Amino acid sequence: MRNLLLCCGVSAAFATAAAGARAQGQPNWPSKPVTIVTTFSAGSGPDSMMRAVGEKLSAQWKQPVVIDNRPGGAGFIAVNAARAAAPDGHTLLMHEGDAISALPHLFKSRNFRVFDSFEPVGVLYSTPFFIVVSSASPWNKVSDLLAAAKTRSGAVSYGTWGVGSTAHLQSALLENRAGVQMLHVPYKEMGQLYTGVSTGETDWALGAMASTQFAYHSGRVKYLAVTSARRLVDMPDVPTLAEAGGPANIEASGFVALLAPKGTPEALCERINKDLLAAIASPEVQTRFKTFSFETAAWSPAQMRRAIETRTATYEQVIARNHIKLD
Repeated sequence: MRNLLLCCGVSAAFATAAAGARAQGQPNWPSKPVTIVTTFSAGSGPDSMMRAVGEKLSAQWKQPVVIDNRPGGAGFIAVNAARAAAPDGHTLLMHEGDAISALPHLFKSRNFRVFDSFEPVGVLYSTPFFIVVSSASPWNKVSDLLAAAKTRSGAVSYGTWGVGSTAHLQSALLENRAGVQMLHVPYKEMGQLYTGVSTGETDWALGAMASTQFAYHSGRVKYLAVTSARRLVDMPDVPTLAEAGGPANIEASGFVALLAPKGTPEALCERINKDLLAAIASPEVQTRFKTFSFETAAWSPAQMRRAIETRTATYEQVIARNHIKLD
């Protein structure tokens, strides 16, 4: 009897250990190529960065990493393709973090809730924005811009890359927090947007380094402030938003999120997160990050969930207050 109990105990221990190993290590994953369905177009900054990181992941996983570009449809083309995939870690969604946070409130009729359809996995990178104006603009500080907006209510214009875009929502948030009213000018393409700012066609815009450097380095635009909490090491002369006289309670930034279909095991999401961060930490990827002032966001899946939930709540208020609607 004693031997029988001992045998049963050992068997149970082995079974528990094996189950734990399967849950934590996912030793048989990936068993085929990993496809990343993305809302970004081929050749865009996020797409190029994901391909660079994908090469590192492919070497780790011993499987190809395939980038499936599906832009358009306010992101729903990629969203629908990814959430229909099996929750086995072989298909991921790559989406702009702020954009997917705002979708539930921009398209209420679609009844979309991020975490009803996806599990958080990790962040490719985050990026601060700059307050961009023409080099010929008389404004040298954000306080100058806001003073003009108060004097000429509704006349000072800000450009974005579309209604409901991250730039639109974060510019409207800045407008609301500063207590001013400005004119929104949506553009169809980013290149047109910053060209419009450089010529004075539009007074100002939010923009990341990757999108604005063509106009900045040619001397056609200047940066009044950076929206990060601290000045950038490589651009110490550009003040933060608060230092430049803007609202002190705003830290606008964008991030590129990776998510897995709902039901993907938590342990597998954690593993992909760990491998993603290892790939991002490589010297080659970090060199590319530095070029565009991209920042590593070493968020766990749980931290990423909280960030999206927080932004979703913020954008609900911004969208309601500014009557922004897309459906």
